[in-house]
Amino acid sequence: MKTDKDFALQLDQQDDLRAYRNEFYISNETIYLDGNSLGLLSKRAENAVQTIMNSWKNYGIDGWTEGKHPWYYLSEQLGELSAPLIGANPDEVIITGSTTTNLHQLVATFFKPTEKRYKILADELNFPSDIYALKSQLQLKGLDPKEHLIQVKSQNGNTLETKDIVEMMQDDVALIVLPSILYRSGQILDMQTLTKEAHKRNIMIGFDLCHSIGSIPHKLTEWDVDFAFWCTYKHLNGGPGSVGGLYVNNKHFGKEPGLAGWFSSAKDKQFDMEHTLTPAANAGAYQIGTPHVLSTAPLLGSLEIFDAAGIDRIRNKSLQLTHYLMALIESELADYDFTIANPRDDKTRGGHVFLEHPEAARICKALKAENIIPDFRNPNGIRLAPVALYNTFEEVWQTVQVLKTIMTEERYKKYENKRGVIA
Repeated sequence: MKTDKDFALQLDQQDDLRAYRNEFYISNETIYLDGNSLGLLSKRAENAVQTIMNSWKNYGIDGWTEGKHPWYYLSEQLGELSAPLIGANPDEVIITGSTTTNLHQLVATFFKPTEKRYKILADELNFPSDIYALKSQLQLKGLDPKEHLIQVKSQNGNTLETKDIVEMMQDDVALIVLPSILYRSGQILDMQTLTKEAHKRNIMIGFDLCHSIGSIPHKLTEWDVDFAFWCTYKHLNGGPGSVGGLYVNNKHFGKEPGLAGWFSSAKDKQFDMEHTLTPAANAGAYQIGTPHVLSTAPLLGSLEIFDAAGIDRIRNKSLQLTHYLMALIESELADYDFTIANPRDDKTRGGHVFLEHPEAARICKALKAENIIPDFRNPNGIRLAPVALYNTFEEVWQTVQVLKTIMTEERYKKYENKRGVIA
């Protein structure tokens, strides 16, 4: 692959998604490569917030049922908009809660330990919040996490092998919870195969989609995945603290939510105020509390963009961007001890490139000083996420040139090699 600037400019000219960059608030002085942690604000998302604010201003409490987007049905509306991104039916998706509260809900609902099946299978590379939640759920059922939570080991510290996961699907496992994409290395797990193997053994399985939704296509219903959950502030650009989402396969509809609340109710029964819950006959049953209307509002605009752009086109450009970035790193930075620790092949590489370097924390600080925004991962990882909707090939080229200058001139040595409060 060519690695010169003219080639980057040529790729940008050929990019059929380039117009979407204009939809986002982007500083001309900054190259933002941290969209896998917090996506940028789009103008559509900003306008959607103003629309919801106007409903509050103009309708007061009647905003629940009046206006362009009645709040009472907002979670379902956003679930319908999200469904194509994960290959689900509209009634299988609801926008509600947060990553961890949704995981608590789903485990409380689907983890029913018996005398023979009483363990949860996870992995050692998952984001800590998921593991905290799983341990809490075991403790609530009087089980010892040290004994009843088993975690698949990584052979290299960055990736997982499908065969290693399948080997741990033993007769005493009741539930499996895994990430769809590993948050550090960006490895995509084989969700279809893992689901098939779990179901062969009568084990329920769910996935954390935080780093995959909005980045890669999914076919959750076709693959027969039992459940999934995610945040919306990364690739979906929903804003800091935006409301999460969950998926429940329709074969489980009618199952009582493990953590019931007012908004678990069927819509037509909710205001009957009965003390016996009539759960919604869809994924809405797994809501708990009142929708966070102002924190869901940006998604109305953001998901419009995904509908227009299409997840397949987004994925295609994402692969091109990361492939080009890796080619540049190998060409320009071969003498500086960087290791590309993410998968190389398209099938298993997510939306970011993961570099390892002994001076990673210092290098990230030096990049920020040059107005390039990376993401540091303890102890020695640098995540670079060129996002298809708003990053360019020229930005990728510029990033590697700046990184080369930082290493050649040893500018990173001005900084301490440890992370800040927020990495």
